[in-house]
Amino acid sequence: MPFNIQRGLFKYDITDHYAILGIPVNTEAKAIRKQYLKLAHSLHPDKLREASDRDRKQANEILSKLVNPAYEALQEKAKNRTEYHIVLEQTGKRLAAEGLPSLETEGAKKLAQAGSSDVDAAYKREISNLASNQYKAIGQVLENIAALSELNLVYLMRKEGQGVRKSTSSQTAAKPSSPKQGQKPSPSGEPVPQSSPVDPYTRRAREYLEKGNYAKSILELRDGLKLDPKNSACHSLMGLAYLKQNQVSMAKVHIMKALQYNPKDELGLKGKAALDRLAGKTGGKQQSTSTGKGKSSKSDNKSGGMFGLFGGKKK
Repeated sequence: MPFNIQRGLFKYDITDHYAILGIPVNTEAKAIRKQYLKLAHSLHPDKLREASDRDRKQANEILSKLVNPAYEALQEKAKNRTEYHIVLEQTGKRLAAEGLPSLETEGAKKLAQAGSSDVDAAYKREISNLASNQYKAIGQVLENIAALSELNLVYLMRKEGQGVRKSTSSQTAAKPSSPKQGQKPSPSGEPVPQSSPVDPYTRRAREYLEKGNYAKSILELRDGLKLDPKNSACHSLMGLAYLKQNQVSMAKVHIMKALQYNPKDELGLKGKAALDRLAGKTGGKQQSTSTGKGKSSKSDNKSGGMFGLFGGKKK
């Protein structure tokens, strides 16, 4: 039985574990386990004695290849559970900025139009309605999972993006125009800088960097680069985040891209200098003494850590 679902979160290459289990994306660990045990019982061969051989085989595949992995991924102590939730949050933010995708189920359409104060109640109601019959007909299971995933997608867009825009603004999608294309000059005669659709992503990334949350910073920047792959600020910040995690190779890739797209990128230049210092430490004989290393480390700390971008600690 092929498990090819192309709706909801699945459409964006995200396995929707919550849709598979038929529960809301904010379900707590105890409720997740309770739902899993219920599904495992209903899909067990002993429970399907009167079903056809084909349905029993499909039920066993659904249990082993969908339900069991979904539960394992959402267990409270699951290794990647936190990262999975971060991916869901970031996907909701990104898609809310891009605009509402086409929806097939009436429940998802209703949720997209629900008032802000009614979103949670409407979401739980629609999930409950679909989940009550999710596994009753084995042949309809994948369709039901797809419908549930559409609900999850819309809910994440409403909650993480603080509302769903029906279409992407042409001003947001457009690239900044040059002064000769109609850009209004400032009183000093200089062109007024245009805001970029990537700005919210770089702003949040900087906030995460300041807090030392490099994983979330990288996720924000990845989403930003999907909107503008040549954004030097995104690449330089990405290089910084990787450098702070000692992933020098990845840091070098993004820092060099930042300078490729903007040779005057300030953070990119500082990142390049930091990479050069690292190369000197590992390859230069003059950097072999412990005294020299200690001075370099102390100097880096005084600069504020992040190439001096956010300043040092207040004394």
